Amino acid sequence: MLQEQIPVAREGVPFIGLSAFVALICAILGWPVPAMAFLVLCAFILYFFRDPDRVVPHGKGLVVSPADGRVLEVTEVESAPLLAGRARRISVFMNVFNVHVNRSPVAGTVKDISYLPGTFLPADRHRAMVQNEQNAILMEDEHGNELTVVQVAGLIARRIVCRAEPGDWLRRGQRFGMIRFGSRLDCYIPLDFQVLVKAGDKTAAGETVLARWSRENG
Repeated sequence: MLQEQIPVAREGVPFIGLSAFVALICAILGWPVPAMAFLVLCAFILYFFRDPDRVVPHGKGLVVSPADGRVLEVTEVESAPLLAGRARRISVFMNVFNVHVNRSPVAGTVKDISYLPGTFLPADRHRAMVQNEQNAILMEDEHGNELTVVQVAGLIARRIVCRAEPGDWLRRGQRFGMIRFGSRLDCYIPLDFQVLVKAGDKTAAGETVLARWSRENG
């Protein structure tokens, strides 16, 4: 997997460069209003694609949030993408003001990746997880547990970026991709994991612990 760029996600570099270039050209031509507008746009894009470092918690069996945002729901489901049997889904919604870089929820191996095209409904709606464009990543953690993290596109987000590939080993909290301009991440974990968050909680990617597994749980 290619290494990421920090503290600004590399996916934002073309947008930042273009808006800054247009602002400069407008300023040279003596067009102050357009120059200021593109300068403000450049500042917003720079803010959107920010990629701060995070303090990843240590400890065995921890599942950290793959995204900044707000927990939409924690629920048990009959089936999950790329997983066999019942699972528990923790959904995190990202608005346009959140950091949009996605991070690995566990330390482990990428076993499979499945991309599905779809619609672009608002990501906080229940139908979005079924009908929207999405990218599912199956991981096996250091204890042999399998879980899936699903990047789901939203109404404004039209570009899912996933730099991970099958066979990659990711550190807990390691950057693996992003979704441009607002969306959601669904994390499907085994039922024997202890969930530590609830709907309405705010999360920080790579820092907030969503769940914990131990041999006592299993």
